[in-house]
Amino acid sequence: MKKKKGKHLEHADEKKLKLLGFISFLFGFAQALLMYVTSDYFSQRLGSHNVSAFYFVSYVIALIGLLNMHKLVKVLGKAGSFFLFFLLQIYLLFSLVFVKSPLLGSVLMMLYIIVNYFAWTVLDVIIEEYSEDKKSGRIRGFHLMILSAGILIGPFLSTKILASFDFNGLFIATLILNCLMLVVSLVGLRGVNGRFNGKLTIRDIGMKVFTNKDVLNIYIISLALEAFYALMIVYMPLYLLGHGFSWGQIGIAFTIMLIPFVALEYPIGILADEKFGEKEMIIGGLLIMGISSLSIFFVNSPSIFVWAAILLVTRIGAASVEILRDSYFYKKIDGRDVDLISFFRTTRAVAYLLATGLSAMLLIVAPMKYIFLLIAAMVLVGIYPAFRLVDNKSEEELKAE
Repeated sequence: MKKKKGKHLEHADEKKLKLLGFISFLFGFAQALLMYVTSDYFSQRLGSHNVSAFYFVSYVIALIGLLNMHKLVKVLGKAGSFFLFFLLQIYLLFSLVFVKSPLLGSVLMMLYIIVNYFAWTVLDVIIEEYSEDKKSGRIRGFHLMILSAGILIGPFLSTKILASFDFNGLFIATLILNCLMLVVSLVGLRGVNGRFNGKLTIRDIGMKVFTNKDVLNIYIISLALEAFYALMIVYMPLYLLGHGFSWGQIGIAFTIMLIPFVALEYPIGILADEKFGEKEMIIGGLLIMGISSLSIFFVNSPSIFVWAAILLVTRIGAASVEILRDSYFYKKIDGRDVDLISFFRTTRAVAYLLATGLSAMLLIVAPMKYIFLLIAAMVLVGIYPAFRLVDNKSEEELKAE
């Protein structure tokens, strides 16, 4: 099926979307093996819990790279860029298995974070190539659900591997998954080599965003969500370790915590398409995230299941905002807008820079639990631009007209 959107032509390719769904599952699985333990890797090598500097530097480089991503896609194409980033990931993981120097290991891990971010962004561009606006919530919800199903397996398995085989075991497991993804991608994405033909500068891209109020507002909302993820991913494992919980207990809590991403994102995407649009549900999700994050500051329970329940509620809000953010944004653009997609995905880098910069300063003068006050504040700031969104009309609303 095809439809015109301005000067662009969109089409949905169900066969390619299913293949991309499988790649998304493997991507989420591989990502989750390292996601929640990376801060501990940095902490062991630094000898301090204030590991924000590693992430800050990583995302400065990532931000510069993303703002110029369209130039690489223009030369190599979408699939070519994707394959390049996976080859780099494999090389970095292989190197991490054998490196002995704490400094070199930290540098390689930082590079892996950067390259993994680039690969995720290009995968995002490829998915949009085979999507269409009226199905945006469903398509994005499905892929986020599949990605999250992979991520759901990760924390429990990664903590088990870490306890038995240390970080080298995790690097080897992640390396195997990346090799499998590369093989699947090489076979299935050979024809996906569309190039970006624009000649926009970074200033031009910025102007495209800042003159479109809806895109600008959803960008700010995305910043709030990514700041939440940044600080939760970096400091929640360290905070629970500081409370005396083992990696095995933390793995159980994090697995429970991630259930909403698998259970809710697809149905919420359908509701956004068919019934409500995105605006009101984004506001609700931000409120749930902000209030539940604030509650962490006041909790001091010795039960891992109490922590799991609180974290579960935070992710109910986050899962809602994540799918609705993507659904809203991708209804405004199409697969040829590589520049806008790359710019939109800078929210993770910008959020990490902002969040880790503020947290590093905060930890100089306050205990780690004050990080959760910062998280709540950054999330709740996103409610103002959410109220300013012009809501997309659902299929039900369009039929009523």
